[in-house]
Amino acid sequence: MIFKKDKTISATVSDEKDLLCDNISFAANEAYKLLRTNIAFSLPDEKKCRVVGVTSAVRNEGKSTTSINLSYALAWTGKKVLTIEGDMRLPNLGRRLGLKDAPGLSNLLAGLSSSNSVIQDSGYFNNWKVITSGDVPPNPSELLGSSPMMITIKKLAESFDFIIIDLPPVNIVSDALVVSKFTDGIIMTVRENYSDKGVVADAVNSFRLSEAKLLGFVLTCAESGTKSGRYGKYGKYGKYGKYGKYGSSSANDENGYGYGYDVAYGESYEESMKRFRDEAARDNPEKSSKADRSQ
Repeated sequence: MIFKKDKTISATVSDEKDLLCDNISFAANEAYKLLRTNIAFSLPDEKKCRVVGVTSAVRNEGKSTTSINLSYALAWTGKKVLTIEGDMRLPNLGRRLGLKDAPGLSNLLAGLSSSNSVIQDSGYFNNWKVITSGDVPPNPSELLGSSPMMITIKKLAESFDFIIIDLPPVNIVSDALVVSKFTDGIIMTVRENYSDKGVVADAVNSFRLSEAKLLGFVLTCAESGTKSGRYGKYGKYGKYGKYGKYGSSSANDENGYGYGYDVAYGESYEESMKRFRDEAARDNPEKSSKADRSQ
């Protein structure tokens, strides 16, 4: 499918798949193949699983689209690929692939689910699996930076050639920074005619201070063409939907950014985790009991 010049695509629930996998334009398909090749050169050790985080400076820069299409491009070559939806605050990737949100990563890290129960088929290739975000926890940063996260990544790496982690925007929450220590490198998406140079520089500086390996940038929503004609804009995402402010507890919340959901004032890490487990067990008593028996 080749997008005609000046065709604007609004990435709503009904048409988001036009921007994904085997539905993208020729120009976008070639761009993701090039990205796949560049990653192979940047991380040449094929004897180990390569763990790559994908993030952006702010919202709407195409990080989730890039995570999905990069995973597709890697799986197309026969590599075993696992895509992890690491954005627990505003999950989007699983929904775009038509997968269920829970149980997912948060449930796995909290000890509520086993790894086998949270891994889903991508719906495209047998060698491409997905772990969605899971139930929304009160403490995403703590979960993502925890020892269970490190252990989980190491364990999953034994079964895959690539692990691609879709992460929240780095200038909004610290999640991408805390996860970067578990990756072999980070890719940042930058949207043409949208991303601010100073904002991107702040994000790069944050990764530099955290000593993360920044592999490079992916330019999204870019104009592409040839001497004989133009492809128009490929991968133009438009608005992702009415999510409200990033990280807020409601799509209609106008109170700015939140750093977690429904966290009681003065609540400790242990207290919030206990409440999260209790709520998840109450909502899914059968799944919770199965997870307990498997541990």
